[in-house]
Amino acid sequence: MDPADFYTGIVVDAYARLRSARFDPRLSADFVARRGQPALEIGCGDGDPLLELVAAGLDVQGVDSSLDMVERCRENATARGLVVTVHHQRMEDLRLPGRYASVYLAGPTFDLLADDATALRALRAIGAHLAPGGAALVPLWVPGPTPAAELGVTRSAVDDVGTELRFTPLSETYDAAGRTRVTRCRYERVPAGGGAAEVADREWVLHWHTPGGFGELSEQAGLDVVALVNDDTGEPAAPTATSFTAELTRR
Repeated sequence: MDPADFYTGIVVDAYARLRSARFDPRLSADFVARRGQPALEIGCGDGDPLLELVAAGLDVQGVDSSLDMVERCRENATARGLVVTVHHQRMEDLRLPGRYASVYLAGPTFDLLADDATALRALRAIGAHLAPGGAALVPLWVPGPTPAAELGVTRSAVDDVGTELRFTPLSETYDAAGRTRVTRCRYERVPAGGGAAEVADREWVLHWHTPGGFGELSEQAGLDVVALVNDDTGEPAAPTATSFTAELTRR
């Protein structure tokens, strides 16, 4: 399926209930405070951490490739009494009217771009939306294979009306040379009190970048890497780093 269609339907509800961790809004807020406003959060999903920054009074807009996620983000904002601007566009096809002092991804959403060509388009689009002197923050992750013991194991949670949401990784293809991991997943929604379950099978595609490879891709996009930091140590990322964040400016 098209990567932009992964976070739709049942997956939106499962994501909200089953995700193992939330983003620390301070990291994004500190970047915006340092680099300036207005800001744009790419891959804002259901509003984490976008809504926290808006609630803190920062001028931040959001954009996501999933219309279902955009609508959920707006619903969450309304529930909190917040006014937020959220756009429905793909990262690689950004055509927003404004320019931003700060553009950031709160997590390694960049890995969801399925190949280098799409990633290059996304970097060019990000650069085109930077105001003069602006900067972009891109977290990156080099995933390992999912442990075999976790394949076929179901995680579940129950929502506010008693509906059970289930997630099961079924199988996986790990291509180290191609820097791609494809995990076949099953999502299920089981109504409270029984009844037929809703089932959706999806392929979760991750395409990763090494520190050196991302630097080369950024150069092709007309961007300079002004910082490349290991997320675990806070030190400059070595070529073998597996969790790191790049700060980019337009050349």
